Amino acid sequence: MSNPATGPYDLVVVSNRLPVDKVVADDGSESWRASPGGLVTALEPIMRASEGAWVGWAGVPDDRSDPFENDGISIVPVTLSADEVELYYEGFSNDTLWPLYHDVIAPPTYHRDWWDSYVEVNQRFADRAAGSAAQGATVWVQDYQLQLVPKMLREIRPDLTIGFFNHIPFPAYGIFSQLPWRTQIIEGLLGADVIGFQRVADAGNFTRAVRRLLGYTTKAQTVEVPVADSAESDARTTRTRLSRRGQQVRTVTARAFPISIDTASFVELAQRPEIQARAREIRHELGDPDVVMLGVDRLDYTKGIGHRLKAYGELIEDGKIDVGHASLIQVASPSRERVKTYMQLRDEIELTVGRINGDFSTISHSAISYLHQGRPREEMAALYLAADIMLVTALRDGMNLVAKEYVASRFDNDGVLVLSEFAGAADELKQALLVNPHDIQGLKEAILKAIAMPRSERVRRMRALRKRVTEYDVAHWSKSFLDELAGRTSAQSAAEAAEVADAIDAAETAEAAAGDAADAAAAAETAATGTAAAHPLDGGSQK
Repeated sequence: MSNPATGPYDLVVVSNRLPVDKVVADDGSESWRASPGGLVTALEPIMRASEGAWVGWAGVPDDRSDPFENDGISIVPVTLSADEVELYYEGFSNDTLWPLYHDVIAPPTYHRDWWDSYVEVNQRFADRAAGSAAQGATVWVQDYQLQLVPKMLREIRPDLTIGFFNHIPFPAYGIFSQLPWRTQIIEGLLGADVIGFQRVADAGNFTRAVRRLLGYTTKAQTVEVPVADSAESDARTTRTRLSRRGQQVRTVTARAFPISIDTASFVELAQRPEIQARAREIRHELGDPDVVMLGVDRLDYTKGIGHRLKAYGELIEDGKIDVGHASLIQVASPSRERVKTYMQLRDEIELTVGRINGDFSTISHSAISYLHQGRPREEMAALYLAADIMLVTALRDGMNLVAKEYVASRFDNDGVLVLSEFAGAADELKQALLVNPHDIQGLKEAILKAIAMPRSERVRRMRALRKRVTEYDVAHWSKSFLDELAGRTSAQSAAEAAEVADAIDAAETAEAAAGDAADAAAAAETAATGTAAAHPLDGGSQK
């Protein structure tokens, strides 16, 4: 068999979307526009320094653009037909995997033709990456849309070092096992040398699925994958060894690498005089309330917007919040507007907002300012500065970078973050007020606690939160992952890895005990057949 073609790039990033979007004007002219985002911000300096390539879809069906260079990065487009966008992306990725991986908050849909398209498109991405990577290069695959690419890529190019990062949650086995193609997904991911997750629990869920489905040996943050191909063993000697059973195995690392934000850029934005002036203007437009609360979400059923509105509405109805003194801004960016579930969600949220405003707004003050559109970064920084309280009430979230953006923007060390314990950010931002968004009473109490919190406590908590997001920014995330992938883990990363390993061992022990208890209970069953009224934050930063 002839050797596969290689490319010139020592570092290749593979993601569903490119870091640039193709824009077609009304007159038919075409141009490329930078696509803002944390991943792009994190990887751009590394990509430029290594003269790397980025493989992905341009966002336009049937686009057949040739590779080109953009701002020091080689762009390698992958073509998707309109049918593939519908089946692979809107279908399997977003109507099967997305709800499944978010604890079936909405029911997943399973269609064989969606899966077939997912396999075909993943193979195309793998082929494109294989043809771009130099001999012995590093390839970093991103997110749930491309979970088969690592194995496919390894079969074509066993000489490569392959990483994969899952940006969304990885579900517990009882949920993941519902997927008809569960084994193929696990085998696809195990083609990587390093598999990154947002949370320790996600990594634990993955290794448990490996044990249950494939019977492979796992220990804390590693998986022993049997090596059947001698060519692969020869190509990757640094990660292959003999197991205790005398079998040649490839060691795969699976652990948490919590993603972060470009902290410095949000600090710089928030300190601009025009941004601070805009923050004061926002409060004035609301009628200069004593307390401003803020929710910023993509309009998605995982974000818990309805739970947040319910808690807020009940607080007003109970007389605990007066709309003359407190106001809520809810930013809900449009998302997947052609999908029926999302259209229904939009209607429900807008009806709820309309009811609360109709019942409680006054001539001078609206209970809720609802913004159903995206906002530029400058406006977001101003909103973060204007808000005394940030409400992040996700029902399930891989990380939730909005929470970190709010913290980064508060250079005044003021403000309160109310954060769902089901968001990955809760593992790091422990000085936030952590809540279970399903517990509406508990959420209401957390909001009242945030309103009543003394300035000294707000400052103490915010300083600790800011220290975390400053030290562990997106550059730290990308460096720690790539260092692990290269096998040159720093002492700090090694200590973090050891901490993660201990946590996974403890989690797995607890999970096993819980599982045994549940099994025993099932067997037995078979055999037997009011908080004080709110008061405003003292000295709001924008007043």
